[in-house]
Amino acid sequence: MCAQVANDTHVARAVKGANWYIRSGETPATARGGGGPLGTAGSPICSFAVRTYRVGLSQIDPTVGDLAGNGELIRAGIAAARDAGCALVAFPELAVTGYPPEDLVLRRSFCEASRAALAALAPATHGIVAIVGFVDWADDAYNAAAVLADGAWIDTYHKHRLPNYGVFDEERTFAAGERLPVYRAGGLSFAVTICEDLWYAGLPLDVLALEGAELCVNLNASPYRRGRLEERRRMVATRAADNVCAIAYVNAVGGQDELVFDGGSFACGPSGAILGTGPQFVEDLVLIDVDLDDVGQRRLHDPRRRAMRRERRTAEAVEHVSLPFTPATAGGPPRRPQAAALDPEEEVWQALVLGTRDYLAKSGFREAVVGLSGGVDSALVAAIAVDAIGAPNVVGVAMPSRFSSGHSREDAAALTASLGIRFLEISIEPAHAAMLTMLAGPFAGTASGLAEENLQARQRGNVLLTLSNKFGWIVLTTGNKSEMATGYATLAGDMAGGFAVIKDVPKTVVYRLAAWRNRSAGRALIPERILAKPPSAELRPDQLDADSLPPYEVLDPILEAYVEGDRTLEEIVALGHDATTARRVIDLVDRAEYKRRQAPPGVKISPRAFGRDRRFPLASRWRGV
Repeated sequence: MCAQVANDTHVARAVKGANWYIRSGETPATARGGGGPLGTAGSPICSFAVRTYRVGLSQIDPTVGDLAGNGELIRAGIAAARDAGCALVAFPELAVTGYPPEDLVLRRSFCEASRAALAALAPATHGIVAIVGFVDWADDAYNAAAVLADGAWIDTYHKHRLPNYGVFDEERTFAAGERLPVYRAGGLSFAVTICEDLWYAGLPLDVLALEGAELCVNLNASPYRRGRLEERRRMVATRAADNVCAIAYVNAVGGQDELVFDGGSFACGPSGAILGTGPQFVEDLVLIDVDLDDVGQRRLHDPRRRAMRRERRTAEAVEHVSLPFTPATAGGPPRRPQAAALDPEEEVWQALVLGTRDYLAKSGFREAVVGLSGGVDSALVAAIAVDAIGAPNVVGVAMPSRFSSGHSREDAAALTASLGIRFLEISIEPAHAAMLTMLAGPFAGTASGLAEENLQARQRGNVLLTLSNKFGWIVLTTGNKSEMATGYATLAGDMAGGFAVIKDVPKTVVYRLAAWRNRSAGRALIPERILAKPPSAELRPDQLDADSLPPYEVLDPILEAYVEGDRTLEEIVALGHDATTARRVIDLVDRAEYKRRQAPPGVKISPRAFGRDRRFPLASRWRGV
């Protein structure tokens, strides 16, 4: 039963089964509180109905600069979410423009085109709330999220926290936001934040939650690295529990240059419990039902919030924005999807495949060529390429010289047969002999050494680049992170190409990935002899990698400590490594910086990848200590 209340400061009325409290004399734009639709003084007070809302997390794969194509992805996501009964659907950070747009943001024409593309999406939102990331222009550029509802562009939130570390340099291109809006649509009270905003305890989420937001919708373009998914879930769960609110976290999917976005969208309840999770590395509309009555009930049992609200009231002004739209609550069986977890090798594999596929597709390449040495690195790259673009679109090229072993030529041919890719064998021996004859005069009286060895690698690079030039194939280089780190790669040779698939994959991980792919295939997709034989560049008789480098099981942990952990020599030795070996590895890394700067881009899978993630001077006399 409803009781009529007169002359009371806080009154409410029931609309479509939900309540919203409003102070006498306040307007919808200034009313504070949480719960249900806006009411008027003297309205009856009724019992609460269930406020469970279906939230759609649309993890799409946008392309930087393709505003029209990205807009179509967003429209399709809005329609699918509406058909699924969603009250609200959220899209990734900068979904309209793609992420990261980098210095495109410094062009005002790009910013204005982003606003126009966003405005064109509003008519598609009849019957639903959509939160869409875009680049906004308002006397400066902002990393922004538009709140669209029932056919209108209602409001815009600007990102507060601009990351400026690792692969991020948003302070270069964006201004920081200042507004703190809380949105209300019927019984749905929510706030919007963007990526980094949530990685800090405090502003903006604490104020937004204290001022009535029961759900925080967080838009992300969070790049993948090993272990990152668990870090995100732990952080978001902490923010949800600290602020007694639900958090819906939507993340982008896809590759963009060196970065891969892995999706894995999810939502947390006010206790920090995971409500539902989406898959990694695939586009998907993740549907999760969020119970806001659970938020309200838990807040009643948290007396700290009352004192915190009193303290905050005089600190930051929160804007309350009413949406002229009452979304329906969720019906039917609750949606709480739990995507299957990937094991570590499968997760990295999917990142490499997606990063390669998207780099080729977004750059306009349909076919790829890989130089096959008969070794594990080139075999792994070829297998990744097959999973990324299909066997008919991959060409393997063996380029034997006088030092190539018979088993390497056999293994290259066996690999191509196993993968089902086209195979070419082009001997470099005529070119090698001709070059040695050409250089006989200048080289007279000198011992054969590194220059003669690397000559073979450069001839192979020339062959691959010429095939690329002739047929339009992109060259996928085959160097791994251990080689990139130590300079065990040849400029204009095995480093020559368009995309370095495994440049962030240490050699020991290369073997683990190859073994995983064979297990997943249920057969030796990569022939076992390739995995069993000792690594060799085969540039001189009986050559082995171990002649020039420490064993990879020794080398890779030192590289991880120095490159990814910025550990000093003393700290590395304290971890149990030999001082002489560690000193030698550090010297190799420092001297090879100029080489790495000339390497093609490749997929980032580690906390510290070579490229935009790690920027050291080329000319420097500082050596790692």
